[in-house]
Amino acid sequence: MRSAPAPRSAHSMRRMIVASVLVPALFLAVWLAGCQASFVYPPSTQDSATSPIQHVVVIMQENRSFDNLFHDFPGADTVDVGMSLGTPVPLVPVSLADPLDLDHTHPGWWQDLDNGKMDGFARSNMNPPTFAYAYVPRSEIQIYWTLAGQYVLGDRMFQSNTGPSFPAHLYMIAGQSALATEPPDSGFWGCDAPAGTTVPLLGPNGTDLFPGVFPCWDYATAADLLDARSMTWRYYAPAGGNPINVDSAYDAIRHIRYGADWNRNVIYPQTQVLTDIQNGHLAQVTWVIPDYLHSDHPGSGSVEGPDWVASVVNAIGQSKFWNSTAIFICWDDWGGWYDHVLPPTVDAMGPGFRVPVIVVSPYAKHGYISHHVHEASGFIAFIEHNWGLGNLGARDATADDFSDCFDYSQKPRAFAPIATRTTPDKLILEKPSGPPDDD
Repeated sequence: MRSAPAPRSAHSMRRMIVASVLVPALFLAVWLAGCQASFVYPPSTQDSATSPIQHVVVIMQENRSFDNLFHDFPGADTVDVGMSLGTPVPLVPVSLADPLDLDHTHPGWWQDLDNGKMDGFARSNMNPPTFAYAYVPRSEIQIYWTLAGQYVLGDRMFQSNTGPSFPAHLYMIAGQSALATEPPDSGFWGCDAPAGTTVPLLGPNGTDLFPGVFPCWDYATAADLLDARSMTWRYYAPAGGNPINVDSAYDAIRHIRYGADWNRNVIYPQTQVLTDIQNGHLAQVTWVIPDYLHSDHPGSGSVEGPDWVASVVNAIGQSKFWNSTAIFICWDDWGGWYDHVLPPTVDAMGPGFRVPVIVVSPYAKHGYISHHVHEASGFIAFIEHNWGLGNLGARDATADDFSDCFDYSQKPRAFAPIATRTTPDKLILEKPSGPPDDD
């Protein structure tokens, strides 16, 4: 349980009040300017009356582009050679455990995009400068390839925003980030941030506008739609060095953070999901966030992310919940890694570059490559359409809902356990490694 926030100074309060009044008007023009050439998602074919899905699980990993994680996957759109400022650069293998991280800020995204040429990923501070032109060896991520081969892999999944994890996770729960483009400058993900913490907002032409606003908002989320129907949900997340630093996007939503949902539905550590499933408990909607060593984040020095994902999938697959569950495995942002596919434009915030998505369910099409355009707001759209919840009026209202990935007329497939190098008991007993990302 987190403690109450420290009182804010009069100066801090005045700044928040001014920001709350001026920000909507100031950024409306920026938002509309980015909507001029917009992409329209196809209408949903999902029918809540015939859906057998009673549980939805979103497992969100970290910072990998599609070309980086599924290089040469059969039937998927990948390349062996990228472009750097007009010069061909062969993609080379780089371990999942490599110690280097890459620029994945909002301005960095615009540099990578290079006016739509998709060739600005090189950085002078890297050795070599073209370090981003890389892929993870299949031997380290065979678990992901096995899941993708048995179920559904999407090669037109784009991260929702054009920047790092904090806004990406807000899109995962709300279909928007209130125009926030970066992480809070204190490292705390929301209302528990120290007084004076700010998060920059969307500026024109790939810029961040500072100082920004305090990272605590009150817009509607998927949790509100679920609460309105008395449906169950859980958000499993790692804690930082103290219990008030839980890496949960819901910490940035004031009425969740300071309401009954916080102590009831925001669960840490994240490994509790394994214990809960073993004990016969799975909410109707579940979000699962890894800690650092199990996140696939560049610089973690670990190759344990695939085992973490497979352990959660195995726990569900070997439980009573398998025949009624849809699992979405995704990566929140591109992490600075090269990808060759130009993203569509929906609005001023994105979408960003391609990231992988794997859809696992007894009703998922077998060995199917989805070429439909998806993004993280689509997880909310799937939930909304599956239970007829309406929508939040944000990106979820028009996002594709992954309906092409399912065939509800097929007999539910028996689950085949995924081979792992570790056990759930070991994961539960491991010392926590903290939040998955400094952003």
